[in-house]
Amino acid sequence: MRITVLDGYALNPGDLSWEPLQALGELEVYGRCGPDEVIPRAREAEAVLVDAVSFEAATFAALPHLRYLGLFATGYDGIDLEAARAHGVTVCNVPAYGTASVAQATVALLLALTNRACEYDAMVRAGGWRAGEPYHYLSSPLLELEGKVLGVVGLGRIGRAVAALGRAFGMQVLTYSRRAERGAETGREAGCEGITLVTLDELFRRADVVSLHVPLTPETRFMVGRERLELMKPTAFLINTARGGLVDDAALATALHAGRLAGAGLDVIGPPEPPEPENPLLSAPNCVITPHIAWATREARSRCLAEAAANLEAFLSGWARNAVVAPA
Repeated sequence: MRITVLDGYALNPGDLSWEPLQALGELEVYGRCGPDEVIPRAREAEAVLVDAVSFEAATFAALPHLRYLGLFATGYDGIDLEAARAHGVTVCNVPAYGTASVAQATVALLLALTNRACEYDAMVRAGGWRAGEPYHYLSSPLLELEGKVLGVVGLGRIGRAVAALGRAFGMQVLTYSRRAERGAETGREAGCEGITLVTLDELFRRADVVSLHVPLTPETRFMVGRERLELMKPTAFLINTARGGLVDDAALATALHAGRLAGAGLDVIGPPEPPEPENPLLSAPNCVITPHIAWATREARSRCLAEAAANLEAFLSGWARNAVVAPA
């Protein structure tokens, strides 16, 4: 099988081995791939693997040899699944490789807002500790998490992991889940004893910290806009390590500038990513932004590569593993 990796640099900048995929066929790896390079590079491939490259209907139509599209990712909002189905292309994702890493990054963003370690490090290096008043912590107020209310939006693997970390900090945990709202599961059935299931608006009203852990769908796009931000306490924080399209960037920036929100920690932004220079969040106060790296620990990337190879190996053996579009 001819296998093409179109944008492998983010997954493997050189510290991992492509051997699991090399063992399955004739492998060609590209580090990065622009929109105009997708079809020329994938024209002869039977299997294509991508990280952030989008596949539209016209792309599938231009690749008659394509039988399999593998994702180095959990989300598949950039793939036209109906077009894949129409062209008989199996699509498989990797659903659980980064749970621990993304949950850890979620807490890191929250601690950046509550403990201000980077700001105090910069102050010390600039001589402020020696030159200033004794109580330097008053320049950037610190916040204790114990006893605060953590609102987790989404009860998937990552949401459950973040809920557990919140409880470890002594936080009260509220959660919203569409499945739970429909009565499909309770907190105990979801593996989340010790949490309280509430409506989405109640979560935004009561939480001191709101953390987003849902996929980007037509229903969730801009789920956090002006109206929902106005429900939040002015002392609350918003954390997003899921998808940028869940949040209205302009509305969030306005809330931060107006002091209607204490801060935001974002690993995702936009679209587009990377953000344009005029994105209002880049100049918003009390906004910590990382470049979509919550998933990118070496451990998580290694699991992702191994799982993507296992998905393709299963396809070659005649069955669908982690398929979002199964073989006809």
